[in-house]
Amino acid sequence: MIAPLNIAGWGIAASPLLPLWAVGAFAAAAILLLALGAWRRARGLALRFAGLALLVLALLDPSLVRESRAPQKDIAIAVVDESPSMGIGARRVEADAALQRITQRLKSDPDLELRVVHAGAPDPNEPLADPGTRLYQAVTGALSDLPRERLAGVIMITDGEVHDMPAPNRLAFDAPLHALITGKPGEADRRLVIENAPSFGIVGKELQLTIRVEDLVQGTNSLGSGTARITLRQDGGPPRRQSVPVGQDVPIAVTLDHGGDNIFEIEAEPGPRELTLDNNRAAFVINGVRDRLKVLLISGEPYQGERTWRDILKSDPSVDLVHFTILRPPEKQDGTPIRELSLIAFPIRELFDEKIDDFDLIIFDRYQQRNILPLSYLDNIARRVRKGGALLIEAGPSFASPAGLYRTPLGSVMPAEPSGTVFEQGFQPRVSELGRRHPVTEDLPGLPANLNAPPPWGRWFRQIDTVAHGGETVLNGVGGSPLLVLDRVGDGRVAQLLSDEMWLWTRGFEGGGPQAELLRRAVYWLMKEPDLEENVLRASVEGNRLKVTRQTLVPDAAPVRVTAPDGTVTPLTLTPGAGGRAGASMPLRQSGLYRLADGTRTAIAAAGALNPLELGDVRATDEKLKPAVAATGGGVFWLGDGDAPEIRRVARGRAMAGHTWIGLRENGDYTVTGVSEVPLLPALAALILLLGAFLAAWRREGR
Repeated sequence: MIAPLNIAGWGIAASPLLPLWAVGAFAAAAILLLALGAWRRARGLALRFAGLALLVLALLDPSLVRESRAPQKDIAIAVVDESPSMGIGARRVEADAALQRITQRLKSDPDLELRVVHAGAPDPNEPLADPGTRLYQAVTGALSDLPRERLAGVIMITDGEVHDMPAPNRLAFDAPLHALITGKPGEADRRLVIENAPSFGIVGKELQLTIRVEDLVQGTNSLGSGTARITLRQDGGPPRRQSVPVGQDVPIAVTLDHGGDNIFEIEAEPGPRELTLDNNRAAFVINGVRDRLKVLLISGEPYQGERTWRDILKSDPSVDLVHFTILRPPEKQDGTPIRELSLIAFPIRELFDEKIDDFDLIIFDRYQQRNILPLSYLDNIARRVRKGGALLIEAGPSFASPAGLYRTPLGSVMPAEPSGTVFEQGFQPRVSELGRRHPVTEDLPGLPANLNAPPPWGRWFRQIDTVAHGGETVLNGVGGSPLLVLDRVGDGRVAQLLSDEMWLWTRGFEGGGPQAELLRRAVYWLMKEPDLEENVLRASVEGNRLKVTRQTLVPDAAPVRVTAPDGTVTPLTLTPGAGGRAGASMPLRQSGLYRLADGTRTAIAAAGALNPLELGDVRATDEKLKPAVAATGGGVFWLGDGDAPEIRRVARGRAMAGHTWIGLRENGDYTVTGVSEVPLLPALAALILLLGAFLAAWRREGR
């Protein structure tokens, strides 16, 4: 059947008795015959034409078709912005009032259905995502089950900060788009912009970041002028304040204190006009990467354990080792000519005066005072420790003698004082009760769970007896006397290993022991590695959860107070775990900085986007929606300037917006519920007419 375009539910359809090409060929032949008759001036030509025309119509079998139609309501979509920036000023109130007026107006229209879509609020299933305000995505979602022929128009009620609008030629609909903008034109606000911040840096090295404080006014390109005071905090520490010019890029120097995440916060003082102070703050994370650890190892004399120290330190690719062994003390006089000696002169002044600050860690291995190092240089080392350096002493038998290092200026930074006794007997190093909570020794390989059970480690046969005046004794030796003592001195750290027989473990004597792991942890504790801190509160983000861990040497049941980015405080009780650790976790609901405190310790964690797109510019604007609105013939209205515009129904092809009104298109869509068909040329009538036409034509020709 062939059905031409219907008009108002009526139409003409054809059901050809022959293929269309055959009907067309017959019609063409008939036209040729009629043309030939006309050329020969034959009689009865009009009757012949009527007969042939009736025959062609009979072959097409035309019929009159009437459709029963059910009209379909047009659908308008109202998208209400519920993003955080809508909470500024009276924007949300204006939006609610506009939606109420639109709902009341369209409720009385029987031919229109209104669909209200709320969009832009943070997704509870993805609380740390930062997609910005995605109103267009909400529109396409509402259109997924809606025929485009029924769409009367889209009304966006927003502050204009929409971050997913496509180019006008890529819109998914052709109905009018109208924008009702909350707020007022000409709003002003101050914001802080992190123009450039490195993602990583070397610990202890200065880095440059670039910031800019902007005082923005709608409709101008001015970034403001004058000065603003900013405050910089690192890992929640003490503030650092300075004044910067407004509207200019300003370099700021920062130094990373430790490896891993270093969290920086910058805040600018309020400007002359403010919409919100949330964008006066910014945060960023710089991953601290430790440079090669520069270690100075001084062995007092050759012995079996010297290679153990050297091999362990050289096997670590992050260690840059400088090793000196004193082979020829000053008192050795054997008459060997100087030119025949192959020994390297000990660069005392260069190491302990000029370049002492270049070394992160100084190790004295079985060293005794033989007037090689002047006391003033040893005093330099003690001062270096107090200012943040690190010192490790492995004590040999001489440590208990008057020639030991404790009797030098270094003794002022050592926590354990020798008693003068040297134990020469077999013993197994054991982790102390305190050491089972200290990260350096708490879970050494092979450590038994029972405090009283002997570890499966080989014996040592020499230990220097000492009295610990401070620090933490994490390993015990003969009779429970201190074997490994760790201490903080000023800004630096000191470790004393009171035996020179760790090399027995390296040789595998009686099964050996965890000498490599023990030394590695001790060295990195001395270097203030965050993971080896013994009294610390840690916080990290894993997926959508905040993981909290507290490491303490003394059990602590105090709850942790977690302060969310919006200021909400949540108490969190930690569950004791292995060693000195206790932990817990909680779900995250917001992006930003979380601050933790338990009364003694503090921590900070960064979750999701620290500088969300939503707060980049909170001024109400119509610039982001204007291209799409203009392309669809819609209108833009500022709700802060007055009432919502009037809403009219407008026929296709007419203007869809005016100075005081917006239009919703009348589509006139329908569905066909039934069809009736009446033949226009019934077979009997066609036969009678054909015979009559041809008889009349034959009679006319016979005259």
